Amino acid sequence: MLEVGTVAPDFTLPDQNGQMHTLSDYRGQKVVLYFYPRDNTAGCTKQACSFGELYPQFQEKGAVVLGVSKDTVASHKRFEEKYGLPFTLLSDTEKEVLAAYDVWKEKKLYGKVSMGVIRTTYLINENGVIVRAFGKVKAADNPAQMLAELD
Repeated sequence: MLEVGTVAPDFTLPDQNGQMHTLSDYRGQKVVLYFYPRDNTAGCTKQACSFGELYPQFQEKGAVVLGVSKDTVASHKRFEEKYGLPFTLLSDTEKEVLAAYDVWKEKKLYGKVSMGVIRTTYLINENGVIVRAFGKVKAADNPAQMLAELD
């Protein structure tokens, strides 16, 4: 996980509509940058829907929410449409941003070792500096936790 106090690595990734987003374009706003394993899985759906429900409150506090996974643009589009997600989902199929943010790691599930995304959320301030970092977050609790961090 990246250290609090460091400048968040800049990146450019496509969203669920194929439009490119660069992190530095969000300077002047707080950014909740969350990394999740996969679209349409139980935990990821719960986390995304909760961010969606709370999104107006994030906006009131001057923050944007960006979700990142290795899923394709098409997968993100289906995920967004199925659940009516009001925020941006970014596709990192090359896993470059996942590596830069130190969330692409070895995982163990039922004794099997594989590589995957460790559910992680960063709060980045208006100057592009990481001010909070949470690893191995609980999907259901993370959105409310991040909203509270904005106070």
